[in-house]
Amino acid sequence: QVQLVESGGGLVQAGESLRLSCGASGRTFSGYTMGWFRQAPGKEREFVAGVTWNSGRTYSAGSVKGRFTISKDIDKNTVCLQMNSLKSEDTGVYYCAAVAGPLLPRVGDKYVPWGQGTQVTVSS
Repeated sequence: QVQLVESGGGLVQAGESLRLSCGASGRTFSGYTMGWFRQAPGKEREFVAGVTWNSGRTYSAGSVKGRFTISKDIDKNTVCLQMNSLKSEDTGVYYCAAVAGPLLPRVGDKYVPWGQGTQVTVSS
């Protein structure tokens, strides 16, 4: 089974940028859809952005559209989330997840497996 590992989280000030990466061990992402989710303290997990590996179709949540960009690197077999103009409300644990197939669901329950998460903290 694919094992996902996120990296790139940290503490930044509002307005700054971070780049998260998600790599896999065990196989390539070919045939999968990759998603980024986040969970803030005391809040439900929410979809942030996703990309279908084969077609490259992307979708971003309205709260991050225009600020966050999801991309894939076929050579490195990684999925990245470039986060610009960060706000305090972007604070949370960010998870990378995968789902087999060409669809791009925005429901976390559709995705298996998940990474361990990486903390993003934005101070105002």
